Amino acid sequence: MKTPPQLQVLIDDGVIDEVLRPLKSGKEAAVYVVRSGDEVRCAKVYKDMAQRSFQQRVQYQEGRKVRGSREARAIGKATRYGRKQQEAEWKNTEVDALYQLREAGVRVPEPFGYFHGVLVMELVTDAEGFSAARLGEVELTEVQARQFHAVLVQQVKLMLCCGLIHGDLSPYNVLVGPDGPIVIDFPQVVSAAGNNAARTMLLRDVNNLTAYLGRSAPELLDTWYGEEMWELFQAGELLADTELSGEYTPDEHAVDLDGVREAINDAREMALIREQGRREAEEEDY
Repeated sequence: MKTPPQLQVLIDDGVIDEVLRPLKSGKEAAVYVVRSGDEVRCAKVYKDMAQRSFQQRVQYQEGRKVRGSREARAIGKATRYGRKQQEAEWKNTEVDALYQLREAGVRVPEPFGYFHGVLVMELVTDAEGFSAARLGEVELTEVQARQFHAVLVQQVKLMLCCGLIHGDLSPYNVLVGPDGPIVIDFPQVVSAAGNNAARTMLLRDVNNLTAYLGRSAPELLDTWYGEEMWELFQAGELLADTELSGEYTPDEHAVDLDGVREAINDAREMALIREQGRREAEEEDY
């Protein structure tokens, strides 16, 4: 395999020693399995902005902090320099989020550094030492589905306690390690306090997981963890050790409860259809 130029730079600098094989390729980045000394890790090579779409980015970037006033002005004016800075900030966001969430105890891959536009991090493996499968590729028992749902709701809660929302959480952004699920892919992570669409994205994240795991454990479809934790977050009462019940009672005088439930179930079904389409597109890219 020919070594990608971005990874050759890391070899020349002594960050990694060898590129072993490609792992996956999507619209945002390509991931490779690499060796660093005696450790096998993965390297995420972000694709150039010319190869990627900026559509829908505005909704994710709202509320994000830009590192300098000059950069903020350039991004606001959409200059060439501003677009480069916007691209850099998009990449840096995932790196910063990984370090912050790992420190907070969220189940994410351990980052080992960001070098020349490449994120080097832990390679998540299964019990046999092979690259871990995505949750959407694994057949689960009813018991496993309930266990995984509980773990993932806890991760979403811990992220929210950090003021962050994944923003694109689905069965295909979760890896299954030997001790349970691990959340990946954070370039679109959202500020919970600074983004007007934060609540919508939080509910979508939780609903995506619930819809998928609810196939194996149907009782999960009657839970309302996203609504419950958002209400607690808004009230300043959501803590890392807060026990969630999955129960939520909206104001029935102001809300059409049956309509809300139907809309959420429709959204869950559509999310699964979209995820299947995205998975097929990624496989074609790969």
